[in-house]
Amino acid sequence: MPEHEPQKPEEVLAERLNTLLDVVAAEGGHRYTFPDIKKAVEDRGLHISRQRWHYMRAGTGPMTPDTDLLEALADFFGVPAAFLTNADAETPARVTAQLDLLRAMREAEVKSFAARSLTSDLSPELLLEIRDIIDETLTKQKREDRPAS
Repeated sequence: MPEHEPQKPEEVLAERLNTLLDVVAAEGGHRYTFPDIKKAVEDRGLHISRQRWHYMRAGTGPMTPDTDLLEALADFFGVPAAFLTNADAETPARVTAQLDLLRAMREAEVKSFAARSLTSDLSPELLLEIRDIIDETLTKQKREDRPAS
């Protein structure tokens, strides 16, 4: 069986940008659009075209060598610049906690806007506690739903 090939830097960047877009949407209920991204970048005196943004999100173009652009995007999303400039950088705690909570909510089929909007001002630690409670509840429910042998 062939070993899994490591991701290319542009694929890591694309995955991280899309993750940040998902986290922001989960935290605030608003998904950023290209005009939002473009404005944030231009506010820093930089430029990004729609095509370049598409390539960056898809991971299909060459890795951008423009660290100023990546730093501007990191500032916009509120994460350390290394998260976008260094493929080996760790995922920020807030992002990890929000992703874990989203996974647990999806598994629990939680879809109400109220449940998602509650998470915007919570600490990563509290988000992880909520995730753990959801996981425990799902595990208990699965045990109760199993037919007796």
